[in-house]
Amino acid sequence: MIYPLCKTILHGRQGIADSPILRRFCILRNDPFMLSLRFVSTSSKQNPFVASYLINTCGFSPEYASLASASLASRRIRFKTPDRPDSVIAFFKKLGISKTQILSIIKKKPDLLVCDIEKTLMPKIEFLYSRDVSSSDLARILCANPHLLGRSLENCLIPSFNFFSTLFLSDKMAVEAIKRFPRMLTMHLEDALLPNIDILRGTGVSESNFLNVFRLRPRTFYVAPDAFKQIVEQVQKMGLHPSTMNFVLAICVLRSISRSHWEKKVDIYKKLGWSKEDVFRAFRLHPFCMLSSRDKIMCVMDFLVNKMGFQPSDVAKNTSVIKMSLEKRIIPRGLFAQDLLSKGLIQNFNLQALFYTSEKAFLQKFVNCHQEKASELLKLYEQKLGLPR
Repeated sequence: MIYPLCKTILHGRQGIADSPILRRFCILRNDPFMLSLRFVSTSSKQNPFVASYLINTCGFSPEYASLASASLASRRIRFKTPDRPDSVIAFFKKLGISKTQILSIIKKKPDLLVCDIEKTLMPKIEFLYSRDVSSSDLARILCANPHLLGRSLENCLIPSFNFFSTLFLSDKMAVEAIKRFPRMLTMHLEDALLPNIDILRGTGVSESNFLNVFRLRPRTFYVAPDAFKQIVEQVQKMGLHPSTMNFVLAICVLRSISRSHWEKKVDIYKKLGWSKEDVFRAFRLHPFCMLSSRDKIMCVMDFLVNKMGFQPSDVAKNTSVIKMSLEKRIIPRGLFAQDLLSKGLIQNFNLQALFYTSEKAFLQKFVNCHQEKASELLKLYEQKLGLPR
């Protein structure tokens, strides 16, 4: 089961759970620099050269540069020449990180400018490369969480990565999850993730469903266990079964929106002709329908109901159509079907046949089956798609 596996990975076979190292294992604390920025005064002792460098080279605003310089000075981090910071920036450039990305990294963690490249930065970069992290992955991870470069390689990054790699049984899948939420590499597993996995296990969620969603939306599971348990119980009350993938997806949705946001979405659907039961049925069928914007919902419903003639309840039973592209799928296929109807080539159509089939299956069903007119119909369909002929 999931949680025993996690406990085994975390604690290992050497009884390290009681060690001070594990108690500090990947604890996510506010970076000292970020903390100091909240309280440091611009009148604090600072190095004018540092402030000037941050403005001219790193694109800091004068105010932010003054705060950063004072904060670094308060921690006795100074540089009087551009040699060290220039070498750090050049190092990042050699890694394939763009200038914009480098400036983003430095703004979030200016003290990287004085890091020892060989002793501090290079070992962590080499480790990540050795674990299937590509150059583009690295840039994305560092932009989101440059603080990992200030963490211990042996006591934090390696154990953390090993945990996720063993959990997924794959370095590649671990990297996929880390790219989507880079902070997970430096967060304390026992504060949220492990207890929340245990909650899911106790509810009856399968390991495969959890891992499939965790890989794509890891942030969902990093929340206080009490709050997470309330969400799980709420999803159960809505009638979703823990054995289904939609149960875990529904948790993702409720983690993403507030109660007031949820009520607003319910009101939108009700104004468009859905009953409250239609809304809950739609959510059970396709939880992400509650994440679509008001404008997207209004446009899709307007086209399907007012232009195509479907009933609001028809859409409620086929909710995932709301997440489909209006420009690339819904409108072209809908207008094309209406043309076929007007030509007497089809008698009727439904949402499933029109929008849920692949492009190949759609063309076979509505174009290629009319052999004598296939070429003409294909041109007509391409016009609806806006494709050049």
